Amino acid sequence: MLMNSKFYLVLFIVLCGTVAEAQPEKWKNQKYFTIMSYNVENLFDTINDPKKNDNEFTPTSEKQFNSAKYFKKLTMLSEVISSINSNELPELIGLCEIENLTVLNDLVAASNLKPGKYMIVHEEGPDPRGIDCALLYRPDAFTYIDHKTLEVRFPFAKNKRTRDILYVKGLVKKDTLHIFVNHWSSRRGGKEKSEPKRLQNATVLKNQTDSIYQINSEARIIILGDFNDSPSDKSLYEVLEAGKLTDKKNLTNLMYELHNEGKGTYYYRGVYNMIDNLIVSRNLCEKKEGFRLYEPKGWIYNPDYICYTNKNGDKSPNKSYGGKNYFGGYSDHFPIYTIFYEK
Repeated sequence: MLMNSKFYLVLFIVLCGTVAEAQPEKWKNQKYFTIMSYNVENLFDTINDPKKNDNEFTPTSEKQFNSAKYFKKLTMLSEVISSINSNELPELIGLCEIENLTVLNDLVAASNLKPGKYMIVHEEGPDPRGIDCALLYRPDAFTYIDHKTLEVRFPFAKNKRTRDILYVKGLVKKDTLHIFVNHWSSRRGGKEKSEPKRLQNATVLKNQTDSIYQINSEARIIILGDFNDSPSDKSLYEVLEAGKLTDKKNLTNLMYELHNEGKGTYYYRGVYNMIDNLIVSRNLCEKKEGFRLYEPKGWIYNPDYICYTNKNGDKSPNKSYGGKNYFGGYSDHFPIYTIFYEK
């Protein structure tokens, strides 16, 4: 079903705190389309699946992850997602670190998200812990066409495979979108030692985007997720060739500017890291009609209520767990988003 035209004006709240990013001052008199990406930090159910290494997220584990904690987390995540634009729910949501279809169904059924009538795109992947990527979409705004998963294999490593890349194809009115939801290999063992795996992730994705461009040089591509690398790292900048806006590459990383300013979505040992990224085909930054960017940039959503403030006054994502210790927060990542519109 195609989106109805609405005309409205929404004032964005200027976020407080030392890490808060400047939000768009207002939404103009246009119909806007929000795409967000969120690593939701181990959104597991409480049931032990014998096919997965998910024992730590059960009531009898050290974490004592029970139904009360599970439903609290669902409520908190739904509050974050629904508060990015107080007048309208995001049209597309890319998620990382979800366990299965059950947790996705429970999330979209939360009272804050239920009005969106979200549909789910998800496939069970090879991760031994069971964490996958998923895409949620509002069927009134996005028409699903097809999806598939891109396998990422490591012939050079003991662990031969990592999480799949989710590729979803659909329509916004008459414009076709190619959307990729990613959760690349972690930096376990150190950044340099683990880098070949993320280079392989980038190679698999680059091959797919090149194939799309060979068919249609004006294709609208959107790439999002947790890459465990920053915009200037080799995997993103050199292999995937996702550059700054001024680079004039086929792909533009909308988080590059904030990365250069020292901003980030993940806080590690006192430093912010921009490991969550939003990458789009350059034509979405340049087009003057149809589905295109409201502004060629991305935003970090980090209001005070999803932050933890330490004794030095430093703010970071208020996470659910630190090891076995339960903090009762939202996630160890901040969500990111960007805005599109049509005249």
